[in-house]
Amino acid sequence: MSRLLFTLWDGGGNVPPVVSLAGALAARGHEVAVLADLSLEETVTSSGARHLPWTTAPQRTGPDPSTEFVRDFEPGTPLGASARIRDRLIVDPAADFARDTLAVIRQQGSEAVISENLLLGCQIAATSAGVPNISVVPNIYPGKVPGVPPFGLGLNVRTGPVGRIRDGLAAAMGRGLWDRRLSDVNDLLDEYGQPRLSTLFEMLERPDRVLVLTTAAFELGGGINAPANVRYCGPRIEDPGWTEAWQEPEGPGPLVLASLSTTTQGQDPMIRRILRALGELPVRGLVTAGPSFSATDLNVPANVTVVPSAPHSAVMPRADAVISHAGHGTVIKSLAFGVPLLCLPVGRDQPDTAARVVACGAGLRLRPGARSAAIASALDRILSEPDFPKAAGRIAEAIAADRQRDLAVEEIERLVATRWELRVPEPGG
Repeated sequence: MSRLLFTLWDGGGNVPPVVSLAGALAARGHEVAVLADLSLEETVTSSGARHLPWTTAPQRTGPDPSTEFVRDFEPGTPLGASARIRDRLIVDPAADFARDTLAVIRQQGSEAVISENLLLGCQIAATSAGVPNISVVPNIYPGKVPGVPPFGLGLNVRTGPVGRIRDGLAAAMGRGLWDRRLSDVNDLLDEYGQPRLSTLFEMLERPDRVLVLTTAAFELGGGINAPANVRYCGPRIEDPGWTEAWQEPEGPGPLVLASLSTTTQGQDPMIRRILRALGELPVRGLVTAGPSFSATDLNVPANVTVVPSAPHSAVMPRADAVISHAGHGTVIKSLAFGVPLLCLPVGRDQPDTAARVVACGAGLRLRPGARSAAIASALDRILSEPDFPKAAGRIAEAIAADRQRDLAVEEIERLVATRWELRVPEPGG
């Protein structure tokens, strides 16, 4: 059995799939430690892995929303939110993440580092220590893929000259935003004696493996042209430990679940508009407020129930539709049960996840500020048109096939056991 080190930050929906993977490896007898925020101690420990707090890197100390250090909900524009993640999570603390990770590798004798994909410093530390550098993407793949629009703007595929021009401009804009901090990252790479980057996005290409915790069938292009170090391993859809028992709302009509972000994303106005929309339709609404939203002073219609949380594994088999901010966790769990979605993406990976829901025909997308009448109209379409649940059912079949084996566990065990030259050779090499 192997000594494995996971590195993780408390960003909400990114946590459950990574902790699930750590727990699965611990259950197979591996010695698994998770270097993560103090706020995640109970979550990590309950999985069977050992929790280690960060020493110098920034971290959340508890569930209070005021402890969120990225705070990408504060800027007024998507570009501002992306810059906030770039600065506060990826670049500014990279040296601290690298230092903490390298210290634990040496203390624990770690044989591989499995990092949440945004923790650039942890990946630098793994390479420096000469152990397998494995990146985990707990949502869709954000890197460059031929034929797939650049990540970040929620674009769907558009072919022909217009599409190529659009994608070229979008890629240039993304590089321009992220590469404003390129020199800072290259300075850190110089300190560790590692090759410089020509663009910050190159860091996605450097891990020995990138394990994407979604199904390839959900990706634009089916994941066919993904880079050689990328493996689609299927989603991990276990419920987080903080969910509470639920009781299905009584009465007639289809059941509609509204589930928004577990972190602060400015949900208050959206939840209120969703409540008004549900009140206009002959449905049974179930709204989960989540740990970062205080459900007070709400005008709740008679056909809607608001609860702090509910286990998706119990709700989804009963649901007919889901309204979501398009966080990957909620979306992929909905699709795993063949439930179509109405997406109102706010930021982070959500616009791109929503684009994939629309592309596969499993739902509709509205802007996050959509009025209650628009939400009600779109939801009525999803509930009345049979093509939406049929499309969701096709993705459910692909997810079920992925979950017949734990591909992420297998890939990690293979890499650690062989310790061969990890880089995939070029064709003909």
